[in-house]
Amino acid sequence: MPIGAHMSIAGGVGNAILRGKEVGCDIVQIFTKSSNQWKARPLAEEEINQFKKNRKDTGIWPVLAHNSYLINLASPDTELYEKSIDAMFIEMERAEALGLPYIIMHPGAHVGSGEETGLARIADSLNILFEKTKGYKVRLLLETTAGQGTVLGHRFEHIMVIIDKVKDDKRIGVCLDTCHSYVAGYDIKNRYDQVFQEFDEIIGMKRLKAFHLNDTLKVLGSRVDRHWHIGKGELGLETFERLMKDDRFKDLPMILETPKGVDEDGNDMDVINLRILRELRRK
Repeated sequence: MPIGAHMSIAGGVGNAILRGKEVGCDIVQIFTKSSNQWKARPLAEEEINQFKKNRKDTGIWPVLAHNSYLINLASPDTELYEKSIDAMFIEMERAEALGLPYIIMHPGAHVGSGEETGLARIADSLNILFEKTKGYKVRLLLETTAGQGTVLGHRFEHIMVIIDKVKDDKRIGVCLDTCHSYVAGYDIKNRYDQVFQEFDEIIGMKRLKAFHLNDTLKVLGSRVDRHWHIGKGELGLETFERLMKDDRFKDLPMILETPKGVDEDGNDMDVINLRILRELRRK
């Protein structure tokens, strides 16, 4: 079961792979550019080559991208909507240049326009993007969300409405975030089998391509997104043990987005969280 964490690209995208290797990742997730800026300097050929060399030397694979938090493909604001499509196109260009298989993306927020309108706008956006990127290998993964404010994607039905409206649906899949899904009301702690049965019935297991493994500081159904360390939050160790031992998911990328930092003894928290997941798998 390939597990890893989100890593910083400071100093160049290739550095994220080296950082991942240092803490014991099998895989890494990256932003291909600053997540809090619209513009991005072009990826130089030298940087792309260094990234691919580091990937080969370390054996870390796959590397997944996450899109910018600024992008909102459901926005009713015309200017922001068009900027979001342009920015998402750049994300796809960069991921394709790096040879990445997936970009994980937050679906978007309807900002008062209503769920139906927002979901339709996301699907329209994806159809535009897939038309502009014909021949690209990179696929987009819709991430399950916590549902704060008007954010869409906190119900499995939201995800499926989007997929149903996408013409080239072979280029789209799902990333399930454990924190987000739990606080959105899916009780994977006490109703593990039922939640995944519901996912299968509504979306289909074949669409599930990756996990974000995060515990949560907030309670079931709170719709508040607060990631926490594995086993230290509301989900607890048993939930993650079930996930790590679930052979349906043994080949899927498992990515930590837990808080960075060190414990009271100066140990890196990524190292600790990765070790806990591996111990749960072996237990």
